[in-house]
Amino acid sequence: MKILNNILYLGSLFVSLLAVTSCSEDFLERPPVDAIVDAGFYQTDDQVLASTALLYSKVWFDYNDKASYNLGDFRAGTAFSAYNDRGNVLFNTTGNTPENGSAWRSFFIVVGQSNLAISNINQYAGDAVSPAIKKMAIAEARFMRAVAYRSLVMNWGAVPIIENNLELLSDTTVSRNTPESVWKFLTSEMRQVAEDLPATPIRPGRVTRWSAEGMLARFYLTRAGVESAGSGTRNQAFLDSAKYFSDRVITQSGLSLLKNYGDLFLFPYDNNSESLFSLQWVYSPGAYGTQNSTPAYLAFSPDIANGDGWGGDKSATWWMLGQYEGIKQTATGMQGRTTDQRLKATFMLPGASYSEITQTIPGGEQKLIVPNPGGDNNFVSIKKYVTGKAKDVGGLSASQNYGHDTYMMRLAEMYLIYAEAVLGNNASTSDPVALKYYNAIHTRAGLPVFAGPLTLDVIFKERLVEFAMEGMAWYDLVSLHYYNPTKAYAILNSQDRGLFATAPDVFPNPTSWTFTKTAWSTTERTINANSGNFLLPIPSAELSQAPNLQKPAVDYYSK
Repeated sequence: MKILNNILYLGSLFVSLLAVTSCSEDFLERPPVDAIVDAGFYQTDDQVLASTALLYSKVWFDYNDKASYNLGDFRAGTAFSAYNDRGNVLFNTTGNTPENGSAWRSFFIVVGQSNLAISNINQYAGDAVSPAIKKMAIAEARFMRAVAYRSLVMNWGAVPIIENNLELLSDTTVSRNTPESVWKFLTSEMRQVAEDLPATPIRPGRVTRWSAEGMLARFYLTRAGVESAGSGTRNQAFLDSAKYFSDRVITQSGLSLLKNYGDLFLFPYDNNSESLFSLQWVYSPGAYGTQNSTPAYLAFSPDIANGDGWGGDKSATWWMLGQYEGIKQTATGMQGRTTDQRLKATFMLPGASYSEITQTIPGGEQKLIVPNPGGDNNFVSIKKYVTGKAKDVGGLSASQNYGHDTYMMRLAEMYLIYAEAVLGNNASTSDPVALKYYNAIHTRAGLPVFAGPLTLDVIFKERLVEFAMEGMAWYDLVSLHYYNPTKAYAILNSQDRGLFATAPDVFPNPTSWTFTKTAWSTTERTINANSGNFLLPIPSAELSQAPNLQKPAVDYYSK
């Protein structure tokens, strides 16, 4: 499916799989050094590159599997599940919620395996390994560690910064570090990583200087609000840094936006000109953990999948559909049609056609026409990352086994980060470059040029529809919560996450849809987000094994 199949995985699959799969769920345990420290393995450039290959896939598996959309979209209110994952849908994630534990575990596996890679490369890389490759591989591991810590601090607040898991054997005092010091660590790390990574990928899918500078733009935009303590304003120096790095990526990386938004999710889309960083999954019969399993849970029916397709109760929320231009509130519900191409590429409305996906029907098959089940409640199913049957992707898929990548950062985000950084603490801006960058995203979706001015609400809404079902919305809300928690709570508490029915005006290929709330479904439509439930609780299993996690957080740099 991609060059990475042969170059990255074959040399390291056995050694690296041993290292990752033997990890304890206790993030504080010593890494399984006996499985990967063979000094004979790190003697060539290819072997060193192979040692970091699975940092692009296997270590992220537990997060990507189901936690990514449970935390990133269900908690944020962009999508919901009617009968499953209700704790996350209803903003009642607990220490025992499965996705809470799997996300925490995955992020700390990323940290632990990144630390192990750094240690082993420094200790065992032979004389034949070029200094440039050694530096790049260590930078890759530091990049992954920093990205994992960004998710850790935004989901759980104070978390322990661990740079060397082996030291934990003799140190029983490890405790959490303050969010402010975690963010300082993140930006400091990524600045060094940007210096050490090459400007062009050494192999397809590998991160570059521009991946790191893109992360710096993201990190600084969020860090600008971290120390504001709900003041409603953000640190101007960090906003300026977000503007600086996002503009550099846009103007100097050589990357470009795809012309058509929907092409971002049409097979084969891996490592395209818009991808700044993607998890590198591989269709791998007989193996487990290096493949993309998420489509199995998103596809609405086995009729469009490979014996999986368990997403029949997953849907855009009522609130999310109302974010698309052209879908208007009426006295009894919502009605309309949008020219925003992102809706069809993200969610499946009844009657819509998808020529790239094969659908099983009585007596045979056809190109997908989304069914219209009728009734007083049905679902606007998930489209993103759903690519169909094996025959739709050249035979490269099977049940719970898909090879297409997961976007972790797209160039489009840089355009919107720039616009928000320029807006900064102002109520609005008509800055011509900010408007130009905003409109590059807005008009790509088929919408008319936005004349301005830009406001935080305008940019926030654009991010919602651009990145829905990419696990981004929750982190946008956390970023907002740092400096304006009242606004973050108001957004969440205004959402309708309940049942509704969607009816096309004609079938197939409707010209508009009518959305009607399900009359008998009057409870569990809204949530109550507040300071007591906004961050995730540390998983109960981790608290029982690491009681220091319950101690007050300390500044990482004061030790």
